[in-house]
Amino acid sequence: MLVNKVEICGVNTSKLPVLTSAQMQSLFEAMRRGDQEARQKLIQGNLRLVLSVIQRFINRGEYVDDLFQMGCIGLIKAIDNFDLRQNVKFSTYAVPMIIGEIRRYLRDNSVLRVSRSLRDVAYKALQVRDALMNRYNREPSISEVARELNLPREEIVFALDAIQEPVSLFDPIYQDGGDPIYVMDQIRDERNQDGAWLESLAIKEALEKLNERERMILKLRFFEGKTQVEVAEEIGISQAQVSRLEKAALQHMRRYL
Repeated sequence: MLVNKVEICGVNTSKLPVLTSAQMQSLFEAMRRGDQEARQKLIQGNLRLVLSVIQRFINRGEYVDDLFQMGCIGLIKAIDNFDLRQNVKFSTYAVPMIIGEIRRYLRDNSVLRVSRSLRDVAYKALQVRDALMNRYNREPSISEVARELNLPREEIVFALDAIQEPVSLFDPIYQDGGDPIYVMDQIRDERNQDGAWLESLAIKEALEKLNERERMILKLRFFEGKTQVEVAEEIGISQAQVSRLEKAALQHMRRYL
C-alpha cells in the first residue's frame, strides 16, 4: 500500500480496475473511433500504473496527491499518443512519459530556481537526445546534441546541469548493516580550513587521548582533506570501518572537550 494511504486525490486506490490485454485493445480501438467513454475507462484502468511509478518519488518531501496528479497527466498523454500498430506494450510506452511528467514537475518546483530559457534549452536537448538514440541505437554525445540544436556544447552542458535534482549531503549512499555512509562522507575538503584546530591546545590534548589509528584517521580526514575511500586505502581497512572509527573518535574528543 502506498504510504498507508487508500484515497489519493479522491480516488479510492483499493478499488481501481485492472484491464486485460484484450480489454485494452478493444478500448483503444473504440477511443480511436471517438468514444470518450472508452478513453475514460483506459485512464481509470491504468491508474495503478501511476501508483507504481510514484512510489520511487515519495521520499522527496512532495505531497503524494501532487505526484499522483502529475503522473495522471503523463498517463493521459501516453493514452492519447499510443499507437496500437507499434509492437510494444502500453505500460512500456507509458511509464517513461509518466516519469517524465513527474520529473518536470519536480524540476519546475525545485527550491533552486532555474530560468525558463535555460529549462527550455535543457528540455530541447533531452528531446534531441531521445531522437538521436532512436536514430543511432546508442547514447549520443553532448557534441552531437549541440550540433543538432546548433548551440555551443558548453550551453548544452550548463543547461542539463541546471535541471539536475539537488542531492542532500545527508543522503545515505551505502550501508552494510552498520553505520550508513552519507554523501558528505565522500566529499574532499580542498580548503583545509580546519588546520586552525591544530593550533588549539585543547584539540591537541584531545587528540592525544585517542589511539594511533583514530588519530591517523582524523588527521587524514580533517587536516589533509581526504575522503573515507582514500583513508581506507591508505591504512588498509574498509571504508565502513573508517566511518565507524571516525565517528567514535569524534565522540571521544567531544566528551573530553
